[in-house]
Amino acid sequence: AGVLDDGMVGSLNAERLGRVLAPKVNGAWNLHCATRERELDFFVLYSSLAGLLGNVGQSNYAAANTFMDGLAHLRWSQGLPALSVLWGPWSEGGMAAELSEGDRARMARQGIELLSDERAMALLERALLADNPTSVAVALDLNAYQRNLDAEARAVPPLFRELMRDDETKRDESQSFR
Repeated sequence: AGVLDDGMVGSLNAERLGRVLAPKVNGAWNLHCATRERELDFFVLYSSLAGLLGNVGQSNYAAANTFMDGLAHLRWSQGLPALSVLWGPWSEGGMAAELSEGDRARMARQGIELLSDERAMALLERALLADNPTSVAVALDLNAYQRNLDAEARAVPPLFRELMRDDETKRDESQSFR
């Protein structure tokens, strides 16, 4: 249900928003309605890191994914099984497989690495075992992320402050977190 129609907010209209929102929002809501009275072991939604971190030109896509995260929280609050996985980019499939080398290099400078299928499945298993309605599955190189912030003279966003308290607590290499 991943549809892209990238553009700056001012260029988006109802049709462009609907084209991106409808597959995720309608699909997830219909599955919720069709299963809320059933005994399920799992109800898993595939969301995107774009909903958490944003991505230039993808506000409609971020909104569609954030809806799914919200739906997982709604189901969770109702005692229903729910997990929304906010996926980072995969190397062997999905939308990231079609990225240009320039886009991949930009993401690497920002500390976002591509997940192999094997690593992604391990993170999914971990998320299914956790007791949370949402889980972030991303390969994040915190050192590269910090270097990118430093180069742009930006402060560490609140989301990452706990992960990047100081040099002694910074994680080495790529880390996946939830």
